[in-house]
Amino acid sequence: MLIVTGTVEVSPEGVEKADKAAQAMVADTVKEPGCLVYEFSRILGHPTQFRVYEEWQDQAALDAHFAAPHMAAFQAVLSEVGVVSSDIYRVVGGEKQPLR
Repeated sequence: MLIVTGTVEVSPEGVEKADKAAQAMVADTVKEPGCLVYEFSRILGHPTQFRVYEEWQDQAALDAHFAAPHMAAFQAVLSEVGVVSSDIYRVVGGEKQPLR
């Protein structure tokens, strides 16, 4: 399993457009083979920042996601609205275990 997580910050004037594009992208992404969890949400207290959290079955599923048309459309919107910062990384391996 792969986990992708991090944050993206967009320009204040681009937040609503980015939010709308993210909603469309998430709706398509959760239908992809190998997508176990996909969340893209605004961070409370930081109106221009979004949290990304994804779980993928394997690298092939993640690669297919990056090649999907809805991902290209979302990336185009991010380019348009202006990304102020992005800190997204992946975690490879491990297994899920209950916290307690």
